[in-house]
Amino acid sequence: MTTRSDLLKPVQALIEALTNPNPTNPNQLLSTFTTLPKPLAYEHGLPQLAPFLGRPFNGQDGVATYFELISSLLGIKNMAFEPEESWVVDTSCMAVSLRGTATFVWKETRQAWDETFMYRIKLAVDGSREGGRLAVCEYHVWADTGAAYLARCERLGDLVGSASDGEGIHLDYDMNGEDIE
Repeated sequence: MTTRSDLLKPVQALIEALTNPNPTNPNQLLSTFTTLPKPLAYEHGLPQLAPFLGRPFNGQDGVATYFELISSLLGIKNMAFEPEESWVVDTSCMAVSLRGTATFVWKETRQAWDETFMYRIKLAVDGSREGGRLAVCEYHVWADTGAAYLARCERLGDLVGSASDGEGIHLDYDMNGEDIE
């Protein structure tokens, strides 16, 4: 039987690849996904709000396209995750759910927002690799699609002065993590 510890290892590898990408090894992130069964990356939301939302990215090529699209449109700063003790691990369906936080920057408009997001990561034995190691076969994301859309349209500023007083909103954010305003 697969244990909690067994399921945590591939998720830890994925989190490491997301939070500390290795520029000399661009395949580090993709290597955390299965080849067989074909992996899936899916960020929930209306596809009209952003090009990476609401559509499946299937197979290794699809997963690569998803992450290339994300990195072409968004900058991500200060990504962190809750402690593993807070992760929900279901050994019967081989899935792990966890929450993270980060500041996301829509590169074209330089508008940014602080966000809490949720992942549900389903794991499977990768049948294409000798030894059949556990790897990510489904990567589901739930995030603040409204903030992404507003930043894309350069409208996050419309929220400043609302009930939130603009906390967590950055209207002119450089990629070094500084508010320029």
